[in-house]
Order: sequence, then C-alpha cells, then structure tokens
Amino acid sequence: MKRRDFRENKQPLVMIIPMIDIMLFLLVFFMISTIYMVQTNTLQVTLPKAANGNVETRPNLISITVMATGEVLYENDSVPNENLAQKVHATLESNSNTVFLLRGDKSARYESVVTVLDLLKKSGARHVSIATTSE
Repeated sequence: MKRRDFRENKQPLVMIIPMIDIMLFLLVFFMISTIYMVQTNTLQVTLPKAANGNVETRPNLISITVMATGEVLYENDSVPNENLAQKVHATLESNSNTVFLLRGDKSARYESVVTVLDLLKKSGARHVSIATTSE
C-alpha cells in the first residue's frame, strides 16, 4: 500500500482555455446586443426594401430621418432644412469620419430625400448610407 506524503505541496492548476472560451462568448454576446440596441433606439419608419444590403457598424453613426410628411429629424430631433446644414457641419468639425445614415420613409416624397442628400453634400459629408430593409 502506497502512503501519501502530506508534506508535498502541489501548485494549483490554472485552466486558461475555459477562461478564453468564456471571454469570447461574452465578447460576441455584447457585440450582438449592441447592434440590436442601436436599431431599437431609432424611430419607426417604413423603409423601402432592397435585395442587397449591408449593416453599418462604424462607431460614429448619426441618423437623419425623413418622415412621410416631409419632416426631417436629426437624431430624433425635428430640424428645419436651414438648420440641418449647420448641425451636419458642426458634427463634421468634431469628427470628420462621421457616417450619416439617411432613413427615408418609403412614402416620403423623393424630393425631400434628395434635398437632404444635397444638404449633406454641401455640408461636406463624405460618408452617407441609405437605410433599407432586407427582402
């Protein structure tokens, strides 16, 4: 019969692989939940459908919404067209890599959407995306 030596000190083992698995799971969980939080904080607008679309994931994303009535909302605040150019210009001065997400209701007049696009271009916006729903 083998006797156990109680004086022998064994170092505890640190299992690093399960910790890495847990950290990767948490990273994926928070990335996916952040994407859904960005989409739920926006106004409900009936967007037009498109066959091919990409999800915009850049950090500096400003939403500009054209409602069916022609009203323009800058980050959920109603803004007349004259002040929209000033707001866009001020945003671009603080961060020139800002992406403007144009969300136009599918029943909004085409002229209203083009007017907003023209104001964005005049203000110096280089990154403009148009929001659609997938088919």
